[in-house]
Amino acid sequence: MDDKKVMKLKDIQTLFHKTLDTIYGKQEVDSFFYLLTEHIVGLNRMALALEPNAIINKKNEEVFSDALSRLEQQEPIQYIIGETEFYGLMFKVNPDTLIPRPETEELVEWIIKNHSTQNQDVLLNILDIGTGTGCIAISLAKHLPNAKVYALDVSKNALEVARQNAENNDVSVQFINDDILNPDGFKSNIKFDIIVSNPPYVRQLEKQEIKPNVLNHEPHLALFVDDHDPLLFYRAICEFSTIYLKEKGTLYFEINQYLGKEMVDLMQTFSFKNVELKQDLFDNDRMMKAVKL
Repeated sequence: MDDKKVMKLKDIQTLFHKTLDTIYGKQEVDSFFYLLTEHIVGLNRMALALEPNAIINKKNEEVFSDALSRLEQQEPIQYIIGETEFYGLMFKVNPDTLIPRPETEELVEWIIKNHSTQNQDVLLNILDIGTGTGCIAISLAKHLPNAKVYALDVSKNALEVARQNAENNDVSVQFINDDILNPDGFKSNIKFDIIVSNPPYVRQLEKQEIKPNVLNHEPHLALFVDDHDPLLFYRAICEFSTIYLKEKGTLYFEINQYLGKEMVDLMQTFSFKNVELKQDLFDNDRMMKAVKL
């Protein structure tokens, strides 16, 4: 392949706007372009501003062209790049894993804030159910260094990504392949101080609210539940917690913003106490904690 430098980056940026602005808007297209420029040629936005006439070789031009085509099909930029940032750490992602969301960062922050002092005094056992990329489990392991962290997922492919992410972020997490809806394979003498989960919670009736880049590309296994039983996973995790969560242990959930009241009722059905519903930055009911007493 001829690697002769042939095209200016600013011309590629113009092409991105011409092709994608009607889909995403100018600001988001700029964001895509700068992410790709740093990923492909190692130039961040500041460096590019200092080199407005920077040019690239044919090979890199083809990488940009492929990314442009995929963005035109509304494939998530995170899958195109193959990684994303979450809570200050980098995580590999692919179509087997849900892309971590800022709302989930808020859940992680809440747990760390609530348990940092406790973590200094005792060894916490933490279980993340439905770990996906491992973003919750790995972030907790990184910021609660005295904790022993476990992470469970039904998808072997997702667990392989999570294992790579744990290694890349230099933390120890024990990964478990099991189905929380039928957890016959989970046999442990361990009782957990914290169980956390961001399970599937989007109802089929809410599909019209989901953007095409999510609906057409991210794994439905990790997103959707049946309209007639939207709390299926939460109920299963509560049942699991009656066995494996310590007395005075804490259960944390990310939840469907429309089902806050139903989640409070569910927690009370299982006799959890100190139930707390927390809003995210967009003022949606998004997180919940409850204590086993």
